[in-house]
Amino acid sequence: MTEKLTLRDNAAMRWIALLLLALAMFCSYIFMDILSPIKDFMQTERGWDSAAFGRMQGAEVFLNVYVFFLIFAGIILDKMGVRFTAVLSGAVMLLGGCIKYYAVSDAFIGTNIENWFATHLNWNGELPVIGAILPFASGMPASAKLAAIGFMFFGCGCEMAGITVSRGIVKWFKGRETALAMGSEMALARLGVATCMIFSPYFATKTVGEIHVDNSVKFGVVLLCIALIMFITYFFMDRKLDGQTGEAEEKDDPFKISDLGKIFSSLGFWLVALLCVLYYSAIFPFQKYAVNMLQCNLTLNPADTSTYWGGSVETFKIPVTIVQYIIMLIVAVCSFASNFSKKIGLKTGLMAVAVVALVVYCYMGYMRGTAETIFAVFPLLAVAITPILGNYVDKKGKAASMLMLGSILLVICHLTFAFILPAFKGNAVGGTVVAYVTILVLGASFSLVPAALWPSVPKLVDEKIIGSAYAAIFWIQNIGLGLFPALIGIVLSKTNAEGTAAHELDYTWALIMLAALGIAALLISVYLKAVDKKKGYGLEEPNIK
Repeated sequence: MTEKLTLRDNAAMRWIALLLLALAMFCSYIFMDILSPIKDFMQTERGWDSAAFGRMQGAEVFLNVYVFFLIFAGIILDKMGVRFTAVLSGAVMLLGGCIKYYAVSDAFIGTNIENWFATHLNWNGELPVIGAILPFASGMPASAKLAAIGFMFFGCGCEMAGITVSRGIVKWFKGRETALAMGSEMALARLGVATCMIFSPYFATKTVGEIHVDNSVKFGVVLLCIALIMFITYFFMDRKLDGQTGEAEEKDDPFKISDLGKIFSSLGFWLVALLCVLYYSAIFPFQKYAVNMLQCNLTLNPADTSTYWGGSVETFKIPVTIVQYIIMLIVAVCSFASNFSKKIGLKTGLMAVAVVALVVYCYMGYMRGTAETIFAVFPLLAVAITPILGNYVDKKGKAASMLMLGSILLVICHLTFAFILPAFKGNAVGGTVVAYVTILVLGASFSLVPAALWPSVPKLVDEKIIGSAYAAIFWIQNIGLGLFPALIGIVLSKTNAEGTAAHELDYTWALIMLAALGIAALLISVYLKAVDKKKGYGLEEPNIK
């Protein structure tokens, strides 16, 4: 008697389940940075200075860290299972997105709600460090305060979605292509960053001669609706799978307070956790300011709106934004697929297409003369080399060395943005080339550290508390992700005269601060390698024996 096949045994159905989960995360990543490429518009249209913008961006992780929702999310997932938690996370993200949309919309202006927020939640933002943690402060526009509340809810749902998607992938791909599935999901999610950079300004300026920042957020809310639909569809697929197998949903060991003693007593854990928070604090908060930083440090020559490069569709029916996005997808798909091709000819051909498409994309970005299309190349190299680096760590090891290299590249990139890029002010071609190269290298650094960092954790703590160790690292990481967007905004406000135009801000000290994080990460990675050599954690050894 043959064993009954389930949906999980059908390769097409497995990958459909993955696609549903990956698309949901793709949409959430777009909304996460939906206002990042239009920071200048938020200042001119809604009165958000850098400090207000930074506090709003940092609010995303406030509840996860300081109300411990990150821990509660794990408990909910453990008790209620993947299906329920997936739909709940999608609904919470959508709720937060709707609140944020209302906050930046014209409908909010002049309401009693606006008046209430204008006169309340005016906390002292001058307190050392603690003042940067608070999502509200005196002087913040009412719209920024309400948007921060919406972003808090979104952050709770997004974090819940992240751990739920990982669990769902394990459930559907256990014993099969788990690594490939997780890598594919992460690659698609990272493309959300580039998608946001390209389309958020497009929707904000779609009406010629007018700026509507709420249109960008509306675009993000529509995507969150799609994410919820993806999770609901997955709900029924997953339920059918359980009906076929007759199994209860697989659960991990829940986070236990008693585990903290074992975890926090490990020197290796603390080094990895500190390295994680330092490195990611220099990357993700930077993303929220990167477009405005380029606007301030580059000489950009935006194309005339009456031409095709400027957005006119009189000559061609397909807008230049769509064409450029399609080319970006070609770069991502071909470079990612080349990693899994066993035929040398096909691998070489795919990489050649990716390189040519990347050059075309960069040329289009230069012709359009917009900072957001330049920074959108950030995740492309990461998508291309992440599988290569992961495979190298699995087979060759050298994780500690890769952490050092990633930190060095991080420092070089931020110092380049701080000192070399401004030197090309007035040279549109030279500045654009320096920006592209630096952003691509930063993307490579973004691949080096995660590829080496996360697989190292199981070597540092007991197998029985790996889940708790990851939860603790995520919690520590989120402290930095909430603190540094606000700190960057505060540094910008302190180092620039009040009323400085959005495109004339001096980012030097903010970038030096981020470079300092990279230097600290480098020192810790050097110490980690020394500790590894002394205690024999095996970080330099391959994962596959």
